[in-house]
Amino acid sequence: MLSLLKEIKVLEDAYQLPTYAKIPLSIERGSDCHVYDVEGNAYLDLYGGHAVISTGHCHPRVVQAIREQAERLIFYSNAVYNGARAQALQLLLKMAAPPFVQAFFANSGSEANENAIKLARALTRRREIISLIHSFHGRTYGSLSSTGIAKYSSYLNTPVPAHRVLPASEAAAAISTDTAAVMIEPIQSLGGMREIPLDTLREISSAARRSSALLIFDEVQTGISRTGTFLYSQQPDIRSSGVQPDITTLAKGIASGLPASALLVTGEVARQVKSGDLGATFGGGPLACAAIRATLQVIEEEKLGENAAATGRYLREKLRSVPMVREVLGRGLLIGMRLDRKAKEVQEHLLSRRIIVGTSDDAEVLRLMPPLTLRREAADLLIDAMSHL
Repeated sequence: MLSLLKEIKVLEDAYQLPTYAKIPLSIERGSDCHVYDVEGNAYLDLYGGHAVISTGHCHPRVVQAIREQAERLIFYSNAVYNGARAQALQLLLKMAAPPFVQAFFANSGSEANENAIKLARALTRRREIISLIHSFHGRTYGSLSSTGIAKYSSYLNTPVPAHRVLPASEAAAAISTDTAAVMIEPIQSLGGMREIPLDTLREISSAARRSSALLIFDEVQTGISRTGTFLYSQQPDIRSSGVQPDITTLAKGIASGLPASALLVTGEVARQVKSGDLGATFGGGPLACAAIRATLQVIEEEKLGENAAATGRYLREKLRSVPMVREVLGRGLLIGMRLDRKAKEVQEHLLSRRIIVGTSDDAEVLRLMPPLTLRREAADLLIDAMSHL
């Protein structure tokens, strides 16, 4: 007789086209930093559904907001005004702060990045998009054409024209009056938690300004307080350096797990966007916007950005004392560990201890992207489990 997990696996494998290599779990329930499998076993979730579960699994305020909105109105498109959308936009732009003044809601990080690329080309009347090796911008055609991880971008038989993927150190020199925008993932999470050096960011930003090219930050993973500040571009060293993107894309944790994303623009960009330039049937729907607003309220009122910064510092400090850890990468609660062995082996060991973590395109880098509610006591469980390997 098959176990319940095996029954579910047989059905999914039979009817779903292949996606990822899956962790051998069937998750049925979640609460804060823990998830529960189909047999009721609890796991500490330090993967967060891939940096999505910002407020913890099933935060009561987010659940309540979704329930109340679903009882009033599940959906109507951008063809009409809606209070949930207006309130979500207002709070999002308050937390993002100037120079961002307007936003556009979509459904995924890939879709937000596609719209950023499209907007940059339309407003500059140029075609070239420069992005960086080791970056990941999504799986739709334009975002994938900008992705700098070979095993993903090699799937493209014919990439979208005029995309150039370069080493970070060569990007500034490549920017010209043909360049519409440079798209940067400031911490290349899937690429091995590689943070773009500040001097390199400054050089790229200056070169873009000189050539009147736009600077796009893909903050799908670094945004929504994951690095401690609401946006990575608000980090003190980034802000003081004068690096300021014209467009920022957000997704992952923006709605605590409901499909949603956003594109933020400065006043200079906003003044050039006309009615009809952007559109999405489901983007900015009432249910998603209720979840966005509740998520942002929880992050702000429960000071989850501050917790991400403090718990992240604590966790990185502790990880440096673990013998197998050669280097600790990232900021806040977006953490990478370069190990002295294969990350996959450690991931499997931790799973046997009922701790879920992620791997990356770098075989030696293990990733942590837990809920922003993570506390030191839970972090200590990981340290203990790794110390006994």
